[in-house]
Amino acid sequence: MNTSSLQENILIIEPGRTEKNYWTDLWRYRELFIILAWRDVSVRYKQTIIGILWAVIRPLLTMVVFTVIFGRIAKLPSDGQAPYALLVFAAMLPWTLFANALSESSNSLINNANLIGKVYFPRLIIPAATLVTAFIDFLISFVILLGMMVWYQFLPGWQLLYLPFFILLALLASLGPGLWITALNVKYRDFRYVIPFVVQFGLYVSPVGFSSNVIPEQWRLLYSLNPMVGVIDGFRWCLLGGNSPLYLPGFLLSLAIIAIFLYLGVTRFRRTEKTFADLI
Repeated sequence: MNTSSLQENILIIEPGRTEKNYWTDLWRYRELFIILAWRDVSVRYKQTIIGILWAVIRPLLTMVVFTVIFGRIAKLPSDGQAPYALLVFAAMLPWTLFANALSESSNSLINNANLIGKVYFPRLIIPAATLVTAFIDFLISFVILLGMMVWYQFLPGWQLLYLPFFILLALLASLGPGLWITALNVKYRDFRYVIPFVVQFGLYVSPVGFSSNVIPEQWRLLYSLNPMVGVIDGFRWCLLGGNSPLYLPGFLLSLAIIAIFLYLGVTRFRRTEKTFADLI
């Protein structure tokens, strides 16, 4: 072995090194990110009875229930000429992506307790890797949406080009609170039982089963304090085009709330990261 290759494999431990090189180490450990993400995807689909169908059945059943309750019984209006089923399913996609990512990231440190105590790596990789599983579920459900659009003969417009941005926004909206909660879970284990309630409550207060246009104009900006309002409206704007116009002031407010939550989540996570190995 020559001297240059030997030097590349030497890990120098010095005071404050992990702090100074933390974000660089995230890139250095990118292979670990891929390994953890692939493991989570494999476990999710190998250890369930109906496997990949669960990613289809859950949003599909929710869409049917919301369409009947809000569209048929309550007779709430759709956006433009868009069928009510498409209105609901276009909102179920970002909400399911957000809910799955939040739930998985919130429990990620507890589920990887044996790994945390053995070796150094940026712990931020663990909750970040869980987002991949949520994204795979999203892609499966997106195929169903394409089939529904063919069935209803409804084609999206040029706004579809902005869809990747809103997908990223939904993931970031979940990552901020997820980092905060997973850090709390390490010390307060009972806190994880609150997450399903929060997700279920958020489903009904977010514009999933109905259009944001039913909210009175004087309350729309306040309603947009829910960061998922802007994300869901953005998805509908991308998928339904001119039938679902984007409320720009509310979207900008939701964008700011997401950025604040992400900053607070990363800050809290980094502040408590050193204690994870001792507490977990």
